[in-house]
Amino acid sequence: MRILMSLWIVSLVACSVPRPIEPVHPALVENLVSQPVVPIPVKPILSPRVTLGEIHGIRFEGIVFDSRSHRLVVADQARGPGSQYADSAAAARAYGGIAAINAGFFTPEGSPLGLVVSAGQKSGAWNSASSLGSGLWYQDRENRSGITRRELLGRTTAASMRELIQAGPLLVEHSQLIGGLESTKSSVRSVILWDGGSSWWLGSTSPCTLAALGSALASGSPTDWTVRHALNLDGGRSTDLWISATADGGPILRRTPWNRPVRNFLVLVKR
Repeated sequence: MRILMSLWIVSLVACSVPRPIEPVHPALVENLVSQPVVPIPVKPILSPRVTLGEIHGIRFEGIVFDSRSHRLVVADQARGPGSQYADSAAAARAYGGIAAINAGFFTPEGSPLGLVVSAGQKSGAWNSASSLGSGLWYQDRENRSGITRRELLGRTTAASMRELIQAGPLLVEHSQLIGGLESTKSSVRSVILWDGGSSWWLGSTSPCTLAALGSALASGSPTDWTVRHALNLDGGRSTDLWISATADGGPILRRTPWNRPVRNFLVLVKR
């Protein structure tokens, strides 16, 4: 019995002795140290430029820009359409901008058909029912911009924005076509597009229905990036696009002789 106990103790001691750590080969250490750190690629900031394209028979003409170098501001006219800016070019020049387009819908009396925020100043009223107010373009107090549906942002948060236009309908959301878009009335359209990051496009189209426009943008793009969100602005006789000669591919002015004065514009300016 004593012999068996002695053997068990010797075995236990032998098992508890740690094994020596094998040294790492110097060549392996040198290889690990010499491996370069691969940085996360940063998307380059490109200068604003005019883009022309056609998708499913719809012609697109507008300006693409990066929100890290440029931003949009709302040029609203408190005294009504045409009271301060005769057209998009006048609005852009008043703000020192390089491009401008007509923005939100308005009533026959000239009041905004939805909420408008310009440099923190609110006008109009929250549109909770009409499809013409179902979408929002906004810029918050930290200069972050986006396109979303009114239910997601909400009335209170929308009113706190630095810049905002309530318009609609939304055409594309998360790269998916919005269902139920009108499919019989063809008209020239004003539209704003976003890739979900820092790339934006602002422009107008040839006559088309909202359903056709949404379908085109869900499957293609007038730029070299995928459209994740698209918002319809006031179109038809209100369509008014101006791009300065300082933008690559400019100048451009798209405003018909029968165009009517509008309530507000989106103006593209440098940060």
